[in-house]
Amino acid sequence: MNINHRQIFLHNVAQTSPTPLALEIVKAEGIYMTDLNGKQYIDLISGISVSNLGHCHPKVIEAITKQAQTYMHLMVYGEYVQHPQTQYARLLTSLLPPQLNCIYFTNSGTEATEGALKLAKRVTGRSEIIAYKNAYHGSTLGALSVMGNEEYKTSFRPLLPDVKQLEFNNFSQLNEITNKTACVIIEPIQGEAGVHIANAEYLKALRKKCDEHCVLLIFDEIQSGFGRTGSLFAFENYGVVPDVMLIAKGMGGGLPIGAFVASEKLMSCLTNNPVLGHITTFGGNAVCVAAAQATLEVLVDEKLYLRALEIEKVMKEVLVHPKIKEVRCVGALCAVEFGDTELNMKIISKCIEKGVISDWFLHCSTAMRLAPPLIISNKELRSALQQIIASINEA
Repeated sequence: MNINHRQIFLHNVAQTSPTPLALEIVKAEGIYMTDLNGKQYIDLISGISVSNLGHCHPKVIEAITKQAQTYMHLMVYGEYVQHPQTQYARLLTSLLPPQLNCIYFTNSGTEATEGALKLAKRVTGRSEIIAYKNAYHGSTLGALSVMGNEEYKTSFRPLLPDVKQLEFNNFSQLNEITNKTACVIIEPIQGEAGVHIANAEYLKALRKKCDEHCVLLIFDEIQSGFGRTGSLFAFENYGVVPDVMLIAKGMGGGLPIGAFVASEKLMSCLTNNPVLGHITTFGGNAVCVAAAQATLEVLVDEKLYLRALEIEKVMKEVLVHPKIKEVRCVGALCAVEFGDTELNMKIISKCIEKGVISDWFLHCSTAMRLAPPLIISNKELRSALQQIIASINEA
């Protein structure tokens, strides 16, 4: 039977837009993806900051295979002692400040957001949540409520009540944080806004204001974590430690996993009043956690977070062109600003024709997204970036 996978994809797999990329990829390894016709593409976005080690890293494959042959799903989350979970918790918390010593495993970043918002309400007994304009924390109902772009929210209202939106890096609005506030949720580096960096002094002032009013500070490191921005986590560069940290994307080496991380004291609030205050069936799946363990070990052992700084240097060096208005780059997370949506989309399409995968940002359609795997060599990176320059010339 001749199966037309493209037609099935378009009609039997739920779509998220009228115009998907619809590349039919049959193999991926390292920085390369190969389509049905044998054409190779360099993945310069790592599947949206997921494949930090590239596709199908051998140590991740080895860990997945070993764990799948041992056990996969045993029981709903939090009931059995599962060694992949305990081993990962021990490794990750050894790399974090002491107040981030307890992990709640989820299946994704948006689930981590949901859990953290519930935790903040439970700990403080308050309902007000403060978030930021142009923020992105996921698309489920709670995460959507704290998204900073009304275009994606209006069709789904009413959303969570008592949510305020502040301007990123605006010191004068910090007085909006009061003893009615449960939490402030912020990205140290706004990803979908097009790579905008939090001011270090602003984050310190934010931390102080949260402490004054016993407000939980949540850092969303879903996109900026796991070596993407030049350190293991972006908060390390600010001298500010959150009460709760959200992680996902690059965590699992390509498998679906996320978590929110806090102190044991805070997390204990989810065990009572009510019991089972936050539960999940598949969170912390043994195979996914084993993949996460292998991913973190490679990142740390090979110091790939430092490689992100070298990638940043090369991108800033090569991405120079009269049509480029600005290059906003933090490690291996980069926005190439053209100031024009139509031009950006033409360039992205030209790049795909030339075998280079880039993308745009959800809240910034005028800029090209670049987030290459941290394993890419300088030679490979320069070659791909030259194709981008060629695409700009042709657009």
